Amino acid sequence: MFIHFDADRASDSQIGFPGEIMARKLGLLLLLCTALYIWPATSVLGAILVTGFLGGAVATHVRLGNPLFSHVLFGVYVGVLMWGGLFLREERLRVLLPVLKPISAG
Repeated sequence: MFIHFDADRASDSQIGFPGEIMARKLGLLLLLCTALYIWPATSVLGAILVTGFLGGAVATHVRLGNPLFSHVLFGVYVGVLMWGGLFLREERLRVLLPVLKPISAG
């Protein structure tokens, strides 16, 4: 179903994941969370779940002592882009977190 390359196996062992089955489970979990993010009715829930997933990736890279800007913060970059896109497309989120105050006429 999914392709697993030798480089993936090497990085999985470096990270400490127990092999191909764990990688497939994590991939399916991320796919489910992303599908929730894409579906408009569940987009906020999906964004929260993907943010948790990315937080786990950040924590893993911190634990391994990987470079800050290229590895550790990559999940933060993706999360900021994801929440920015959701903020632009979701009216309920803009009402909850107003960035600009409306200019009152008068």
